[in-house]
Amino acid sequence: MILKTMDESILSLENCHLCPRACGADRTAQPGYCGVPADLRLAKAMIHEGEEPCLLPAGAVFFSGCNLRCVFCQNYEISLEHKGFAVSEERLGEILMELQDAGASTIDLVTPTPWVLQIARTLKKLRPAEDPAAGTSAGGKLRIPVVYNCGGYESVEALQMLDGLIDIYMPDLKYFDSSLSRRYSGATDYFEVCSAALAEMYRQVGPVRIEESSAAGSTGLMKKGLLIRHLVLPGCYQDSVRLMDYLGKTFPEGSIRISLLAQYTPYGELTEFPELQRRVTTYEYEKVVEAADKAGLLGYRQFRSSATMDLRPKFDGSGLY
Repeated sequence: MILKTMDESILSLENCHLCPRACGADRTAQPGYCGVPADLRLAKAMIHEGEEPCLLPAGAVFFSGCNLRCVFCQNYEISLEHKGFAVSEERLGEILMELQDAGASTIDLVTPTPWVLQIARTLKKLRPAEDPAAGTSAGGKLRIPVVYNCGGYESVEALQMLDGLIDIYMPDLKYFDSSLSRRYSGATDYFEVCSAALAEMYRQVGPVRIEESSAAGSTGLMKKGLLIRHLVLPGCYQDSVRLMDYLGKTFPEGSIRISLLAQYTPYGELTEFPELQRRVTTYEYEKVVEAADKAGLLGYRQFRSSATMDLRPKFDGSGLY
């Protein structure tokens, strides 16, 4: 495993350009655009059964802060309100090992973007390092796949620090239309940035590799690859169709997986966004499914009954200490 040198003079917490916002904040003194300081903050660690079947059971670690601030985010307590608890990098490593020991099949790093430096340093200590001279792997403790579960609005330079450390990238691909990304996430350049990030992720992990399981009803465990999530929003299915067409034309057939989410649930104060004050219709969701099938995209579909807040974790700091 070849690891890139982390140039913290360029990607630092003192002049933060870790994400495409490039806010330049000195996070040792004040929070950046993401709403969090330099000291690592987590909201929860748990064995999570609510992710895609190929990742289960997932050892989920929920990080505080987010660089998108989507108005419809279901995890708003950590993304918009920045709820979190101080945890050292050493303790983060211990948490990952505890989740592995508890039976997790994957480590699921949720909203990790503001913490890419700390994550890279932690994983370098835990992942096996290849010895080219011996032809073997030496050291390292974390044996299960690591998932980078993010909003898709990522810096290519920051992602390059994770080369060789992440097994599965699971980004969102939210919008094609810049007017939508500006209105709902304050990121006019979302598609441009996300498409470049997807290319870098795919370069690192390559085509999907799934370890088939003999267990009845099991779809097998994903070991490597790119799994792209897309949340269908009310009134936006035509934008979603464009995204499916883009993915089908961009990646070799069968080389990635997609997860089409029907779980959008209105919550809180949405008076400025009246179009989001309803759930996605069956017609809207099925049009996106049809587009994905037409594009030759393999992956997961979701029942509309998933549109509920009941399964959302409580971000109470459990599993951190």
